[in-house]
Amino acid sequence: MLDRIREDIHCVFERDPAARHWFEVMTTYPGVHAVLVHRLAHWLWGLGLKWLSRVLANVARLLTGIEIHPGAEIGRRFFIDHGMGVVIGETAVVGDDCTLYHGVTLGGTSWQKGKRHPTLGNDVVVGAGAKVLGPIHIGQGARIGSNAVVVKPVPAGGTVIGVPGRVIERAGDAASVRRATTAKRIGFDAYGATRDVPDPVANAINRMLDHIHILDRRIEAMSRTLEEQGLSRHFAHLDDLEDCAIQSATETLPKIEKVD
Repeated sequence: MLDRIREDIHCVFERDPAARHWFEVMTTYPGVHAVLVHRLAHWLWGLGLKWLSRVLANVARLLTGIEIHPGAEIGRRFFIDHGMGVVIGETAVVGDDCTLYHGVTLGGTSWQKGKRHPTLGNDVVVGAGAKVLGPIHIGQGARIGSNAVVVKPVPAGGTVIGVPGRVIERAGDAASVRRATTAKRIGFDAYGATRDVPDPVANAINRMLDHIHILDRRIEAMSRTLEEQGLSRHFAHLDDLEDCAIQSATETLPKIEKVD
């Protein structure tokens, strides 16, 4: 139990730059208070002292604004930042190294007994105001954006945004890597090619890069066909893409006039 308490305090310094001293964390962080009380309430729940554990959880709710059912299973190094309005249901399971922000709900969608709350894998971050509902599984390392409403499973490493929540393109996917390579090759550093941002401009840039990639493949096929027919060096009069990118960057730099 003491090891768990040390871990719960130590993880605050890793995830909150405002934390300065362990005494400050112990006395002023409601998220830490709620987690520590839950550890005790969950232990009592396991001993069959249901009423006492519910009373203890209710006292923690009154003092911190965070409601964690004593039946919920919370992993190691769990951190609730700010915390006001957080609700975690009875059959919820939270893995190790997870982080929740204020207004998060891990709730159910059914009045039937049994598993009705979500399961979070390790290293999951749930943004402020997000709702994760039902007996769904959130994969390891997933990120849930603020105010998202998630009612379907999320794969490991996925990022969810919107209402209803949808998984946007994950970093490292084939399409993301291909777009980044194409952008680099043509000398274009597009934030839309490297970040998973639900932005119309980023989406347009990604579409453009996909189109360039297809055109590039077709031109390469045409070039090979021409070379097979004996027509070589048909693109020799054109500059390389790298040279074009350098020239374009040079032309766009502001010119500095000499002052006498």
